[in-house]
Amino acid sequence: MEIDLLSFTPGTALAGGVLIGLAVAALALVNGRVAGVSGICGGLLRLNWTDMPWRLAFIAGLIVAPSVYGAFVYLPNLKVDAGYPALIASGLLVGVGTRYAGGCTSGHGVCGLSRLSLRALVATVLFIATGAATVYVMRHLVHAS
Repeated sequence: MEIDLLSFTPGTALAGGVLIGLAVAALALVNGRVAGVSGICGGLLRLNWTDMPWRLAFIAGLIVAPSVYGAFVYLPNLKVDAGYPALIASGLLVGVGTRYAGGCTSGHGVCGLSRLSLRALVATVLFIATGAATVYVMRHLVHAS
């Protein structure tokens, strides 16, 4: 994957962070729920019809908001250097990992850390360390030869 660092603008990054914070706070205040995306998606599989509308609205917002933003603002090209089998395997591994960790980066890293949760801090540190180790292994040991 390549990222165009010349297209990075701190203003939009700050605005995105503020919007994420507001959305997380609104979900907690209005629904009393933590905005953990894996938990929200997993809840869709339980077919609890009373929870379904807000979960679908949240997921729709994750898809629609960037699409609307991209219609008005230039988005840099994104190049993914992995094939579909690798992407599917990665997605499944992340899903399994979120079940073992009791949440995902949004639940632990955004919501948990803002609540000063030690469990969330440990999970977030492990997420980052595992990601860094995976990148090192893939770039320097697997693809080095």
